[in-house]
Amino acid sequence: MFGFLPSIGVPELILILVLALIIFGPGKLPEVGRSLGKSIREFRNASKEIKEEITAELEPQQKNK
Repeated sequence: MFGFLPSIGVPELILILVLALIIFGPGKLPEVGRSLGKSIREFRNASKEIKEEITAELEPQQKNK
């Protein structure tokens, strides 16, 4: 269903959402969602930057061969 969570189906997702609602409450849930979204975005950006740096470092070495 989701690219980053291939083994989670709809029932599991519903269970996670219900547990989050019970733990955080309806008032705090949007804030938690925003924080989680920002964290995921920052992680992806950092991963992308690292990948680009590695690629840039390896390109000159591959041209010399």
